[in-house]
Amino acid sequence: MSPTSRTTPAVPCPPEEVRRVACVGAGVIGGGWVAHFLARGYEVTAFDPGPDAEVRLRRLVDAAWPALTELGLAPGADRDRLTVTATLAEAVADAQFVQESAPESLELKRDLLAQLDAATPPGVVVASSTSGYPMTDMQTTAADPGRLVVGHPFNPPYLIPLVEVVGGEDTRAEAVAWTSRFYEVAGKSVITMDREVPGFIANRLQEALWREALHMVAAGEASVEDIDASITEGPGLRWAFMGPCLTFALAGGEGGMAHMLDHFGPSLKSPWTRLEAPELDEALRDAMVDGCEREAGARDHAALVAERDRGVIAVLRATGRLPGGQS
Repeated sequence: MSPTSRTTPAVPCPPEEVRRVACVGAGVIGGGWVAHFLARGYEVTAFDPGPDAEVRLRRLVDAAWPALTELGLAPGADRDRLTVTATLAEAVADAQFVQESAPESLELKRDLLAQLDAATPPGVVVASSTSGYPMTDMQTTAADPGRLVVGHPFNPPYLIPLVEVVGGEDTRAEAVAWTSRFYEVAGKSVITMDREVPGFIANRLQEALWREALHMVAAGEASVEDIDASITEGPGLRWAFMGPCLTFALAGGEGGMAHMLDHFGPSLKSPWTRLEAPELDEALRDAMVDGCEREAGARDHAALVAERDRGVIAVLRATGRLPGGQS
């Protein structure tokens, strides 16, 4: 590739015009991405150096296809639009977007992203499925780090809508914006992060809950069964559609998040968890109140309560815990 193409990166095609996607790494996450992109009507090329990779990948896609069919296939969706290549270079040669899903090893990711940068057509975005590494740490050996972006999915990628997008210090802002738009076109729910943070957003929240669960089991304070039931029969029912912040805002009644923080704020200093709570100063309080007001939008307290109640009933029915739910 000529030096000029590196110093003046090509502009990728509009996200709406992408037709060919390459997936490098075809394990549980990479294979889930393959299934998702096929279901959305894309031509997919895949590469994985593991033994029997193609057999395992096609088996994964076949297993996911009934669920994808129930969700609704895009026009042109076809499992036969998958090509598994013998080399990485073949997989990305004509790609208009690349999704990397190699194992979580920083050195492996650095080397692979550099290889993908060298083999992928100029300007084409290469996104990493990393679950925790900042792109700043992974893009250090690539000739054109500006097109390398994190696109962190949740397992399985063909069912869970969320993908978190964030660039590294050397990533071009246009590449981040392009990637977010591409994922939206491809049917994902996108969070575009303003800055890097290890573990991104959702994994950090999951990890906090997971660590406290481990502490409770280790200390004999709760059983595994108790911990799981405390979520599935409690806050998990609300989190499925409203999230922890808006849920807590409703706990403040008509006073919303402001009343909740003023009333329950002192309990942050209580030894309820092994995590140290941040100082609830005026700036943090205002940020929480303002954020909940933005999220609520035109919905008043009564409307939010009604929405929450309908949502909990729907989740209970869908999980077979109410009459008329699935068996």
